Amino acid sequence: MAFVGCQDCDAVVEEPDVPDGGSAICLRCGGTFFRRQRRTVEFTLALTMSAAILFVVANAYPFLSFEMQGQVTHTTLASGTAALWEQGRYAVAALVFLTTILAPALQIGLLLYVVGPIHLAGRAPGAVVAFRWVERCRPWSMMEVFLIGILVALVKLADMAEIVPGLALWAFVLLIPTLAGTSAFLDPEIVWREIGDLE
Repeated sequence: MAFVGCQDCDAVVEEPDVPDGGSAICLRCGGTFFRRQRRTVEFTLALTMSAAILFVVANAYPFLSFEMQGQVTHTTLASGTAALWEQGRYAVAALVFLTTILAPALQIGLLLYVVGPIHLAGRAPGAVVAFRWVERCRPWSMMEVFLIGILVALVKLADMAEIVPGLALWAFVLLIPTLAGTSAFLDPEIVWREIGDLE
């Protein structure tokens, strides 16, 4: 048995069973306890699968190409991290790897592992632990900060070399709102209700 509290009048009641798209309303003051997203599992799964495809493209193809004095250099997310490591900037390299590659990969992979079986009316073993790690990885996924840094670098390097955006850059740009959409549509309470009795 679970209880919820009203944020307006502090009334505590047993958590009602609310269907997708519905709301739980406080009988005392009329405030909203919570809202249920409509088709949260389906939307989250679709966006997570899209994010997985974009993530693979963002890591498999060149991010940027630099042409200077007839020489063309292609960069990827992994090569940028490796270059920082080779220059002895170990902390920065580790931070870039964590926030742009590892944390998003874990967030996407674990969400697919948890939400996919729920959509198919099944339950993945270890889903409780996996979903806890989804919540832990989300704050470390800072791709938008990395993208701002890339844009600043592009402005500074525009006069020195010809810069050609690669396919990975556009995939990376699309990946940011797609991952944000998974957080917007995901209703953790519904997921916990489906997987909570596993462990």
